[in-house]
Amino acid sequence: MATRRLQRRNVHIYSATEPDRLLGGLQLNSSVTTKTFLLMLDILIVADCPYSVTLRNSDVSLTATDEPLRPGVYDLTPDSPGGSISVTDEPYYQFRRIVRERDGKCVITGLVNTDADIGDWTIFEAAHIFPLSHGDYFRNQGFPRWVTNRRDEHDTGINSCQNGLLMQTTVRRLFDGFKFSINPDDNYKITSFDSDVLRLDGRILDPVCRDPNDERRASDELLRWHFHQAVLANMRGAGEPVFEFDFPPGTDMVGEIRSGPEPAKSMEAELFSRLD
Repeated sequence: MATRRLQRRNVHIYSATEPDRLLGGLQLNSSVTTKTFLLMLDILIVADCPYSVTLRNSDVSLTATDEPLRPGVYDLTPDSPGGSISVTDEPYYQFRRIVRERDGKCVITGLVNTDADIGDWTIFEAAHIFPLSHGDYFRNQGFPRWVTNRRDEHDTGINSCQNGLLMQTTVRRLFDGFKFSINPDDNYKITSFDSDVLRLDGRILDPVCRDPNDERRASDELLRWHFHQAVLANMRGAGEPVFEFDFPPGTDMVGEIRSGPEPAKSMEAELFSRLD
């Protein structure tokens, strides 16, 4: 993945004091202005003094404007003699990778991924307990307090591994639709609210994802929220329509909604969630 990112870059970042040492870069799109680029550098770069940023072979330092950034090689020059510039070692939180490493199996059925050593996760998916598409609601209702391994106060934690479980693909779709849920107040027992063709009812959530001594463990509070929603969706009145909300990046969201149940209501719910 890193190699692919590098191949697509048309902006490259170097230290002027070590012009052969690549610090980073990006694939430039029209939304990136000089202001945006300088803000990105504030995240990426660690320096012990202020520094200037120039397009190589240009004497003009970048300033924070709304002018589009130009592709090319950019040099970072410390303003003080002997000043140092380096790349941050802040961890890059990858939801899917960490959930895979922690669980290694479908935590609902117990099926182990025997192809993990060759990086093949074809039939396994990292499911969000709280849907990714409801990020604003997650933040506004104070859900981040239930995630203990957030990077900082600005990270909501919705992409934390504590909001994730590894499942087989078919199982994950049932979970997203609240067809079954996990009750952390009943020894993590799984309750199926549907016909249970996969025989999930009565199983126990695998301990690998809920070790109390592991800071990466799934959050009991988020599991409790999912169970609460499953009860409402399946038991209230005639039952709620099943809407798909947790769309992974790259999904044809409109196509998925149109092919699902009650597409008009589902689209309305999705749009409402984005305006919430």
